[in-house]
Amino acid sequence: MKTIKILSLTLLSLLAFNCSNDDDTQITYPEGPDFSGTYAQEDQMGRPAVNTVFTSSASKDMFNVTTPSMQNAAFQSMFETNLLALSPAYADGGLNALGQDAAAFTGLLATDVLNVSLDGTTTFYDGTNLLTGRTLSDDVITVELLLIFGGEDFSEYPGLSNDNVDANDKTFLTSFPYLATPW
Repeated sequence: MKTIKILSLTLLSLLAFNCSNDDDTQITYPEGPDFSGTYAQEDQMGRPAVNTVFTSSASKDMFNVTTPSMQNAAFQSMFETNLLALSPAYADGGLNALGQDAAAFTGLLATDVLNVSLDGTTTFYDGTNLLTGRTLSDDVITVELLLIFGGEDFSEYPGLSNDNVDANDKTFLTSFPYLATPW
């Protein structure tokens, strides 16, 4: 019986001292995300509602896959035609509160990107800064309606210049992820 115990202890000690030390091997992780494969862009929404309002139904898919740097040349005239048909504020050369006529304003809108100011105020529009980013509390749709229907001082068509949604349904958080949990 002593022989079996000694043999068992010897075997156990040999196993214990001869086990590989797995923590010496380096674990390697991928260098970055894998972007291989085929991807298709489905929608552009740098500026909410712009594509929805100013691009004709037959052209929406084309707008969504057009590189933003090419959008102005491809869609500005369509945007202008639709703006003039939609808003009487631009009739007879009218201007918006930014001092832009229909051509200048739709030239701005036709490139559907979200600009971001890295060293200034981040806002969709605050009365001074325009399209320098967007905070969660920016009333983007009301700003767009004001620029479309409000005329030079935001007063021309007050019934069309406000979506009357003045606050989020839940308070934004003060830290990341900033959005409140869903209902």
